[in-house]
Amino acid sequence: MCFCTDVSTDGNWCYLIFWVVGKPTTRWYLLRERLLEVCPPCTPALSEIYYFRPEFQQPKPPKVFLLKFWCTFDRKGLLHDVTKVLYELELTVKRVKVFTAPDGTVMDLLFVTDTRELLHTARRQEETKSQLNAMLGDNMISFEIELAGPGVTANPQGSAFLPPAITDDMFGLEFNGTHMGGALTSNRVSITVDNQLSHSHTVVHIVCKDHKGLIYDIMRTLKDYNIQTSYGRFSSKAKEKFEVDLFIMQVDGKKILDPEKQKVLCSRLRMELVRPLRVEVMSRGPETELLVANPVELAGKGRPLVFYDITLAITSLNIRIFSVSYSKLH
Repeated sequence: MCFCTDVSTDGNWCYLIFWVVGKPTTRWYLLRERLLEVCPPCTPALSEIYYFRPEFQQPKPPKVFLLKFWCTFDRKGLLHDVTKVLYELELTVKRVKVFTAPDGTVMDLLFVTDTRELLHTARRQEETKSQLNAMLGDNMISFEIELAGPGVTANPQGSAFLPPAITDDMFGLEFNGTHMGGALTSNRVSITVDNQLSHSHTVVHIVCKDHKGLIYDIMRTLKDYNIQTSYGRFSSKAKEKFEVDLFIMQVDGKKILDPEKQKVLCSRLRMELVRPLRVEVMSRGPETELLVANPVELAGKGRPLVFYDITLAITSLNIRIFSVSYSKLH
């Protein structure tokens, strides 16, 4: 858990500090490796000054693999247990299809990418099979890993299981709560825009309820609007209360002075902070359908571990899952 963050940049280098609280099972070495991977590469010169290598800015998209296996019977928490094993193996779930046959057997289709980029090797595939088999035991009937076709890696433009009426209701949060002076408030979120405090930056002050992924939701929104952050501070001031100060500018280096642009940005931030996940419960005859959706970046990346968190919540409520359709869409 991150309870305080400082972010600062001079336009060339970025300096970040995170105050975090871990668990006994936290793999700190792995966290360090993954943080290094997402940072832009740089090369040391003879003067020991590091120079950024722009040719590595655009990494190649990872290969997508299909994990397909049958289980003898379904049980509560099965999908979450599978997801947990994949998480520990550093396999990222992109799409999921789960079917329960009339005889009770279960077929799982999971499209994943490998953070280590080794899933094409026999050793890595055997490690994956062994870990899943250790968890499933005699319930596993068969298991296969294969490289997914090109059609799977392309993101569809729509969702067959999210009708337009549902998406409009889930994502259509109107621009309301805006007041003179650039402030936008709701019962749980207060957003203020100030162009007087700094001569070169627009200052955005946010007070909201804390939730998992809060910093990610804010920074993803700024990234989607191509807004640069020169300085930022995120801090937990009270129980479940978070305060954020951001010194930002447009890509041209100017303040955000247009009231309409301020309104759009504040409304989008409010939507992400009030409803980081959109949840709808629908009746489908004898079954209940749970629709969960959250925005993704324009680059196609989604909230980390969102599928893991969803299956954990459902398992904690002692609810059984017999059919799943999950994918990341634009």
